[in-house]
Amino acid sequence: MATLLRIDPEFLPRTLVLDPPVTDAEFEALCRDSRSSIQFERTKEGVVRMNPPAGGFTGSGNQEIAAQLNQWWRTHESGRLFDSSTGFHLPDGSILSPDASFVSQKRLSTLPKGALRGFPHICPDFVIELLSESDGAKAAKEKMSDWIANGALLAWLIDPYGQQVLVFRPDRETESIAGERIAGGGPVEGFVLDLARVWKCYQD
Repeated sequence: MATLLRIDPEFLPRTLVLDPPVTDAEFEALCRDSRSSIQFERTKEGVVRMNPPAGGFTGSGNQEIAAQLNQWWRTHESGRLFDSSTGFHLPDGSILSPDASFVSQKRLSTLPKGALRGFPHICPDFVIELLSESDGAKAAKEKMSDWIANGALLAWLIDPYGQQVLVFRPDRETESIAGERIAGGGPVEGFVLDLARVWKCYQD
């Protein structure tokens, strides 16, 4: 890419279709050299998604979720946690960023040395996405299905406005969970998210 895009957040489109599509190297350069706080993702179709900075409610909710996930991780310290700024290069060619994620030591061991310096070519075992007011429910659900199709074993779409969690697993119907707690399993066995604390992040 001879000239990197300069995106003004005030006039931010949500998606951008480039012809020809950006290469992996061009996309990484775009993300690295952007002078704004925009977060970029690339779909499997090559569409570049541009996400504005999180609002106060979403930022507070994300922080609470990350804190609880980190507390669980410290009980065994195996694998790695990643925050919302991490992009994962997935098998279908997309580069997506979940709000929080966990990659097991087993999957990390398949990466060559130095692979974490860029976008890791790996799918997290577990991902969490937190629905914001600007997210479309249909697009958010499609993204969750993409995580599962690329190898995630468990994915949660947390809807703080409806106070529910949609649970996605391979070869299982999507399950809706309502209440004050949700328990993980599989790759995050023993992790229990206190949803009541997350809902409090959305109180004025």
